[in-house]
Amino acid sequence: QVQLVESGGGLVQPGGSLRLSCAASGSIFAISAMGWYRQGPGNERELVAAITSGGSTNYADSVKGRFTISRDNAKNTVYLQMNSLKPEDTAVYYCNAQRRGVNHWGQGTQVTVSS
Repeated sequence: QVQLVESGGGLVQPGGSLRLSCAASGSIFAISAMGWYRQGPGNERELVAAITSGGSTNYADSVKGRFTISRDNAKNTVYLQMNSLKPEDTAVYYCNAQRRGVNHWGQGTQVTVSS
């Protein structure tokens, strides 16, 4: 089993920045990829950004150039740096880890972009 704990959400004004963190513990070996998903009010959960164990990254078109995903293997932690935030980025952000065909999820952290 993989446990994921997110932190770093909050309220920020449009144009501001936040950094989300996701710490993984438990059976972390053989995790092939980690990423961030989000679910806004009335919307389905969508991929925001992902990073493989080899370091390859993938971003949703809506966040390219604004968000950056990175990982610290020594700390078993994945980060999402979010810049130039927009009101439409408001959502619950979930950390995801893929391990041997199984998806593991964190509890989610709220990000609200509002003036």
